Amino acid sequence: METRDEAVHIKPIKTDADYQAALAEVERLYDAAADTPAGDRLEVLVALIEAYETKHYQVPLPDPVAAIEYHLESRGLTRRDLEPYIGSRARVSEVLQRRRPLTIRMIRRLHAGLGIPAEVLIQPYELRNSAA
Repeated sequence: METRDEAVHIKPIKTDADYQAALAEVERLYDAAADTPAGDRLEVLVALIEAYETKHYQVPLPDPVAAIEYHLESRGLTRRDLEPYIGSRARVSEVLQRRRPLTIRMIRRLHAGLGIPAEVLIQPYELRNSAA
C-alpha cells in the first residue's frame, strides 16, 4: 500500500535518469485503479512523462507527399480520390511522383476535404528532376 510519504516524492522530470525512473514507476503502477492514491500518482507521472517527451523527443512532421500517401492507404482511398483536391489524374501523378509541388490551393483543398493537417502539407519537400 502506498504511504503518504511516497506521494511527496513526485518531482519534475529534468534528466534522462528522472525520465527512466518515472517510466519504471508507471510500469509498476500500470494496473492501479482510478481515483485511488496509486491511480492519482500514475496519472500525475503520465502527465510529467508526456511533458518531458514533448520537450525532448519531438517527432518531426511527416513529409507532405508521404502524409498524403499514408492518408490514402489508411482510409482505403485511391489516387482518383485525390482528383477533386489536386486536379487531373496527370496532376495527381505529378504531385505524388514529386515532379510538381503542392500549391496553396491544393493544400487548402486537401486540408478542408480530407482533413490532412495544413502544417504538414505546407512544409517544403524535395522535388525530383522531371528529366530523371
